[in-house]
Amino acid sequence: MREYVDGNEAIVRGALAAGCTFFAGYPITPATSILVHLLRELPKLGGISIQAEDEISALGFCIGASLAGRKAMTATSGPGLSLMSEHIGLAIMGEVPVVIVDCQRMGPATGGATTASQGDVQFARWVTPGGYPMVVLCPSSVPECYSLTRYAFNLAERLRTPVILLADKEICTTLSTVDAAAWEDTPVENRTLAAPGPFVPYRYAPSAAIPAFAPVGGPQIMRFTGSSHDERGHLTKNATTVGRLNQHLRAKIQARRDELAIVKADLQPGARTLLLSYGISTGSMLEAAAQARKRGQAVSTLIIHSLWPVPDRPILAALGGVERVIVIELNHGQYLREIERLAVGHQVIGVNRVDGELITPDEILAAMH
Repeated sequence: MREYVDGNEAIVRGALAAGCTFFAGYPITPATSILVHLLRELPKLGGISIQAEDEISALGFCIGASLAGRKAMTATSGPGLSLMSEHIGLAIMGEVPVVIVDCQRMGPATGGATTASQGDVQFARWVTPGGYPMVVLCPSSVPECYSLTRYAFNLAERLRTPVILLADKEICTTLSTVDAAAWEDTPVENRTLAAPGPFVPYRYAPSAAIPAFAPVGGPQIMRFTGSSHDERGHLTKNATTVGRLNQHLRAKIQARRDELAIVKADLQPGARTLLLSYGISTGSMLEAAAQARKRGQAVSTLIIHSLWPVPDRPILAALGGVERVIVIELNHGQYLREIERLAVGHQVIGVNRVDGELITPDEILAAMH
């Protein structure tokens, strides 16, 4: 059976399949239909869906719902993500599981509300003060909007952290024919709950450990603050304790870099060129690779689904034997900088557009000659 589905509906389906029970959002193109779908569908399943007064409160509602034990999600675009910045930091500090969908559009400011872009890549990584690691996933097709939304919930629950699903206007709002077999099911994960009895809400030893969770309003005392705190949630300025807290917030993500890496590699023997992309731009990349191969040119491709943390090992493996890397993205070269860091001794070329149009296979083929 085939269906005609856009990325936003696939995200909604993925969220519901993952066990999402709370959604709050504010209308913004191109994410609004996620809000509309969930306002209609979530209450049917016993969940709660709210249209908030703005993006700040939308994420605030989600943080509160998650602290009460709900699986929570919000959805926005670049301007809304900028408003959410402070609350993303709050979720990092309080180790709150929450999924944030960013349907990218062209910026800066209002920019092109209905225009394709992949301009939030670096912003999603450095969205909040402190520079703490973010987990950012990026779908390149409608079915992947479904599967990666499910996985985003799993990671948020597993790691007690906010996770960003970085989609884009074209995937979110373009209807695609999808075979029913393409909806990829993954096991649903839930946060580890604290055992009955004495409870310490934040544990920093070992540094990369994920503390168990107890909901606010439950039988155990749960303290929550955006300030530096000790393992019981009490504010502190003790340098040793603050250092252990901040090392923990970093280590719990960094120590799992390899576990978090998701790429799709198609590596050809003898290839001198590696094409690398993510999101909507992968379609043109794959078409360019297919045309080059028909002409007898060996070329490898790499699709990045886990943008942050950067999947260093799979990228380095794909670089083996090639002489140059062509990075294809709808921005000024935001991910190219990460590839330059890894591709020492390789030629790194960017194929970019920032005029609202998609990159074409011909532009990629031209860069290969």
